[in-house]
Amino acid sequence: MSGRLLRLVCTAATAGALLAPLPAAAAPDPGGTRLTTDAPSPAATDGPTAPGPEGESAAAPGNRSVAELLTELQELYRKAEQATETYNATAERLKRGRAEVARLDGELARARLTLRDSKGAAGRLARQQYQGSSGLSPYLRLLLAHDPQQALDQSHVIGQVARERAETLGRVSGDAKKAAELARKARKALDDQVALADRQEKDREGVQRGLRDVEALLAALTPGQLTALAEFERRGVDREQRKLVTSGALSTVRRPSGQGDRAIDYALRQLGKDYEWGAEGPETYDCSGLTSKAWEHAGVPIPRTSEEQWARLRHIPLTELRPGDLVVYFPEATHVALYLGEGKVVQAPRTGEQVMISPMAIHPILGAVRPDPAA
Repeated sequence: MSGRLLRLVCTAATAGALLAPLPAAAAPDPGGTRLTTDAPSPAATDGPTAPGPEGESAAAPGNRSVAELLTELQELYRKAEQATETYNATAERLKRGRAEVARLDGELARARLTLRDSKGAAGRLARQQYQGSSGLSPYLRLLLAHDPQQALDQSHVIGQVARERAETLGRVSGDAKKAAELARKARKALDDQVALADRQEKDREGVQRGLRDVEALLAALTPGQLTALAEFERRGVDREQRKLVTSGALSTVRRPSGQGDRAIDYALRQLGKDYEWGAEGPETYDCSGLTSKAWEHAGVPIPRTSEEQWARLRHIPLTELRPGDLVVYFPEATHVALYLGEGKVVQAPRTGEQVMISPMAIHPILGAVRPDPAA
């Protein structure tokens, strides 16, 4: 763990990579080990740091405890991850909006062709009626005809033509209204698409700003401080994992469904691939990009973002957890991982790291959801 964090900061120093902070599962040591930072982080100048997990108050920026630094990193990373999921949600809405614009454009083109054909039929009918008119009303033609039956037949034809003309004019009117309504919807869908594109750009800026804050805080620490933080993180995760496993909260051994097994197989084949915010494969992933693609590969489309996965999929208690289910983290549902069994998950963790197998207690657990409840 310490080597991983140190490797991240070395990468940032040499390549300018954006880094992510430590998991939120860690808790401070009772001793409250203190670190002296070389310079205050940008986040520290905006206001007081949040209390540590055991209630420690924030110290001055230049003399903060491990717990305080870890708390600040956790908060910065959570904000960045929340911004990432917001960006993902906007990107999904933009994708659906583009599909809707394309669909409406197709319908509008077909409606205009139909309207053109209807107008052509109405024009032909009008010309035929003009060319066949005699100036006498059907009643007079009936009185003057040598063959009354023939006159009646002609009157029937005239009535039929009139009905066809009325129907044709009705179709023209209906087709015109439909084309106008489709044109209105297409314009609105296009306006919505432009607004979503602007929103997506703002979301992108929010993610990048959050990751820059994380990088700045990490870059202000010395290698020794980073090593201490990483060891602190490791002990905290181990402690939370022991508490979780021994609490009886996890289910007994359960087998995955056939679809869950395929989702797990897909996720495990992505091990070692880089995390990238907003990515959904096949070369890079963010957390919900990995889980959504794994279940899509299994034949079960699920929402793209962790918030939507939590909101729309069936919630299950941890005592019923089985491999293939999704474990959702943080109160805002901003991180998600795929459960493997025996207290382990596979996840795309954060910028600078790769898809990996981790203890389930990497972050505070919000709950679990099952993508295939009918299986």
